[in-house]
Amino acid sequence: MNAISLLAPAVDPTAAPGTTTGATAASAAELAKRGQIHQTAQNFEASFLTTMFGTMFASVPTDSVFGGGPGEDMWKSFLAEAMAKVAAKRGGVGVSAAVEREMLKLQGLTEAAP
Repeated sequence: MNAISLLAPAVDPTAAPGTTTGATAASAAELAKRGQIHQTAQNFEASFLTTMFGTMFASVPTDSVFGGGPGEDMWKSFLAEAMAKVAAKRGGVGVSAAVEREMLKLQGLTEAAP
């Protein structure tokens, strides 16, 4: 077996064009499942951080010159949500990693991707 054969996917010459072998399809399905798990864990952390940021913003006084009023109160939740999504996408506070690890265990998958 040479280095090229390790990198190239297994091809069945008798298979119809565009189809994959069982091993390739299984690993593609597993990669898709891992991606979904990662995204779900990240969304969970973003939701958690949105609640935390919202609580934090509730206790921050508003500058009367540039803020205040009903408009600011209405838009604070959107700011908290946007900040939480960015924070979660950049690694967050570790909630998504723990959630992802547990979700992988529940699906019978190991932490390391194949």
